[in-house]
Amino acid sequence: MIIIGEKINGFIPRTLAAIEDRDEKYIRFLAEKQSERNAKYLDICAGVAPEKERDTLKWLCEVVQSATDTPICLDSSDPQILVDMIAEIEVPGMINSVSLEANKCEIVLSKIADSDWKVIALTCDDNGTPDDPSVKFDIACKLIAKANAVGITNDRIFIDPLVTTLATKENSLVSFTKAIRLIRAEFPDVHITSGLSNISYGMPNRKAINMQFLSLSMAAGMDSAILDPLSPDMQATIHATDALLGNDEFCMEYIAAYRAGLFDN
Repeated sequence: MIIIGEKINGFIPRTLAAIEDRDEKYIRFLAEKQSERNAKYLDICAGVAPEKERDTLKWLCEVVQSATDTPICLDSSDPQILVDMIAEIEVPGMINSVSLEANKCEIVLSKIADSDWKVIALTCDDNGTPDDPSVKFDIACKLIAKANAVGITNDRIFIDPLVTTLATKENSLVSFTKAIRLIRAEFPDVHITSGLSNISYGMPNRKAINMQFLSLSMAAGMDSAILDPLSPDMQATIHATDALLGNDEFCMEYIAAYRAGLFDN
């Protein structure tokens, strides 16, 4: 399971307060702790007004890179900002995200083609975010083809089939996992990821929904997620699910994670 740490995100109130106060100590803390908890990438999203985003993202990248060697996942809805921020990054990481909306692919993909950068590609286009798994799959195919056309191999592509919120779509998990299986069958070497906590937005006891979503999606073929690596519940779910799926020989990873204190008794 490829963990992309979610905590350095201005849409989280405590993190936004630290960003607005330029609280370097707290941002460093989030970077260091997520890295210690097996985050392979650290998602960095400014979450501020558009006119402040570029400078804020640059500051965040500087702080995070001074705290840890864990690669950065640059997160913005503005493709030009993503491209411009590449020059600020010491170790190639991940671009979050491209889609078939407007000209996002054209702006981003050619800029990272001859590099080690990876890309998260969202299954949406100018018509919005589809619910139909077959439409999600069709968009994924087009995104993969665009990436391949400029030399980005499938192992550098992370497809996000965009789970909708359970509170508004009762079949959101069913649609999401069907899309995963379609993509996995056709492109076994492509990674599949998600913004995990989106599933539970607006619901009570969100962690219960998040845990079950993670487990069921892993069973369907999801091998990555943007999530909270500091949560013992998330860590327990990841390691228990891997063991139950037969991906953990003699449950050694599960036992090692338990002994390391990644999750509680």
